Parts: sequence; structure tokens; C-alpha cells
Amino acid sequence: MPKVDNSGDFIFWFAEEISIKILTYLDDPSDVVRVSSVSKLWRQFVIEHDICKQLCLKKFPEISGAVELNNLIEPVDIGLRNGTEFELLKRNHKIFSFLAKALSPVITNDCLSTAISASSTDNYPTESIVHTLQPGDRNQNVASYWSSSGQHEPSVPETLLYELVTKMCLVSEIHVQPFQAYFQHRYPIYSCKAVRFKMGHLRNLGESDTDFSDNESEDHTLLDDRFVWTYISPEFPMVQESFLQKFELPEPALCVGGYLLVELLGRVQKQEIDDLYYIWYTINMFRDLFVYNFCS
Repeated sequence: MPKVDNSGDFIFWFAEEISIKILTYLDDPSDVVRVSSVSKLWRQFVIEHDICKQLCLKKFPEISGAVELNNLIEPVDIGLRNGTEFELLKRNHKIFSFLAKALSPVITNDCLSTAISASSTDNYPTESIVHTLQPGDRNQNVASYWSSSGQHEPSVPETLLYELVTKMCLVSEIHVQPFQAYFQHRYPIYSCKAVRFKMGHLRNLGESDTDFSDNESEDHTLLDDRFVWTYISPEFPMVQESFLQKFELPEPALCVGGYLLVELLGRVQKQEIDDLYYIWYTINMFRDLFVYNFCS
């Protein structure tokens, strides 16, 4: 690593572990950047001791298993090994300072940007997936919900595909509300037995989300061929009641890519008029630690 005269800099007057301890008490990534801008000595000290990495993992321990650093810089000469190691540390410093700044703990409930498509729709567009983005089960005194097509078998699943408002976020819980058909006899609730969530990105990063459309016959059987699901939640049992049900993930999950797939597993309610099983939903809310200005 570069050798610099540190005799006149007070950060080196203390024992090394004391200086590290002091800097790790910083909790704002901007402060770490300011510290590293004081002088070349301070910048070298911050980089050599992974201060940004320590801050980032302290604030967001959930990303420790998701951030992969491939150290591809190899020394071409044994005499350059120390310099190469410092270059790797500098790169890690940039990565984690960027992450710590980008991952800002602002809680928001408005995280779904676009309702892209549903695996099936009974009456399109009056029962389209777009209605799951609207608050409440009525819009201008008209029922507002998504309905699957009817099935003879209760085991047939359904999926709803959404785009998030950002390409990267830490997710803590997701809210889902089954729809109660207040205009049908006995006010049936068309819930599913369980729900599961997948988050990830397009397998072909050059593909546009305009290649998907909200229509009545979107084939979701090929979604696994078009997406990489970097997070898959456990199955959560649904209560067969029409209220906003909150599903807290076992631990906050890092979603990279900006896509959410809601899997609705199992059917419980038949419609009297045709004796078929349906799933109807009114709200899918997404709560997370919001990320901004990270990916376009």
C-alpha cells in the first residue's frame, strides 16, 4: 500500500484501534465521505480499514449475503502486490459508500409502480390487475378488484406481476387484501389458501417491461424463463376474511431488479352462478426500506 508520511496527522497520534473505533461511530455515509476528503492520509486510513463497508453492513446487515465482490484485479508482478491490494480496497470503498448512501431508510407504502399482468383475468378490463393498485374496494362507487378466470380444480394457482418504483430496495413486509363480493348472494370472499412472493430481475437485461402487457390471457408459465428470482419467500397462509393482511418476511430481503411476483396458491370459494373456483383481490401493498437514485 502507498507509503505516506503520517507524522503530522493527528489521526495517527492515537492507537490504530482507537481511531477505527472512533470512525465506526459515524452513522451517516456522507460523514465518512467527508472524513476521507480531509487529507490523503485520512482517505488512506478510511479505505485501508473498510470504514464504509463496516458502516454499510452495520446499517443494513441484510445485504451481507447479497453483495458479491469479485476481486478480479490480479497483480502482474509480486512487487506490485501491495499496490494491487490497495486498488481492491479502493474499489470496495466506492461500492460500499455508494450502497450506504443509496440505501436510505425511508419507510413508504407506495412502492408498486405498475401492475404489469395477471396469469388470467375473468372479465377484462373491468376486473383487471390494475385495480389492485387503487386504495379500497370501490372506485367512484364501482367495485374495484382483480378476478382470475374460473377453474374446476381448487389447486390451480394464479400469479400477479408488478414493477416496483425502484430497481433496488430492502423489503420488510407485503400487504394483501382478498375481495368480498358485496354484490353477490351471501357476500362470498374469493381468497386463496396461501400466498408467496418472488422478487428479482429480467433474465435478459436488455428486455423492456413493455414486452409485458396487462391483458386477459397473459401466459405466466414462461415467467421463470424470462426472470431471475433472487428472493423467494416462504408460503404464508391466508385468512379467509376481507381485510388487509400483513405478511412480514422472516427478515428484510434485498430486492434487486425491481419486479415482484405474487403467487396465489389454492382456491377456496366457488361462484354460485357457474360452480367454478375463483380468486379475487383488491389491494396488494408493498412496504419496504425505500431506495432512491440507485438505479435508473
